[in-house]
Amino acid sequence: MILKKPYQITEIIKETADVTIFKFKAVDGYKLDFEPGMFVMLGYKDPQTGQETSRAYSIASPPGHDTLAFAISMVHGRFTSKLDNAKVGDTYFISGPYGQFKFDYKSDKKVLFIAGGTGVAPFLSMIEHSFENNLDIDIVLVYSVRYPNDIIAKNRLYELQSKMKLKVVVTVTRESELPWDGERGHISADMIKKYVSDISERTCYICGPLQFTKAMKDIAVSLGFSNDKIKADVWG
Repeated sequence: MILKKPYQITEIIKETADVTIFKFKAVDGYKLDFEPGMFVMLGYKDPQTGQETSRAYSIASPPGHDTLAFAISMVHGRFTSKLDNAKVGDTYFISGPYGQFKFDYKSDKKVLFIAGGTGVAPFLSMIEHSFENNLDIDIVLVYSVRYPNDIIAKNRLYELQSKMKLKVVVTVTRESELPWDGERGHISADMIKKYVSDISERTCYICGPLQFTKAMKDIAVSLGFSNDKIKADVWG
């Protein structure tokens, strides 16, 4: 059921230089029923003008929690400019859930997640859901960021890597003076083959900006993934 309900900000976390994690709780304590990978419309109504603005965001937290978390790139646009000045206790409105980018954990027992930037958000929900429910899912996450300090949920991802069937591969695409001993450059077929030896057994999930998603779908096809084994979502 699609509902539009008031939610209050419970926590604001400056995750990276450009990304802030906002956590929201329904004013009436309602827990949204959704599947990992889905998104909602997050809206704000100006109390002085009555003007409403909204934007779609993937849910970064797993189902069943009291709060919904979103990893939001603060681009100073029409909606994020409101969030720039947001504080704990502020009221926003959430409707949803929406989307067909759902984690089919009942049939996809081996998966390849390919994420670009804040496109990692739905995968955080999927990974946490797998961990919390002790699901027997084999996950490889290949995650592209510009700089080493752009990694969202870095500590949590590496913590979960040691606790479940999760391999985290991060590649940085820009040169910087920051220390980094991981992969460098854009995600390629060779990079994926380096870490995934059983491609034919996996389903590929892709999320990121439009051009990134298109490029990753082409790579997935070149690696032998059939169309029914590629699931993609686009943000931005």
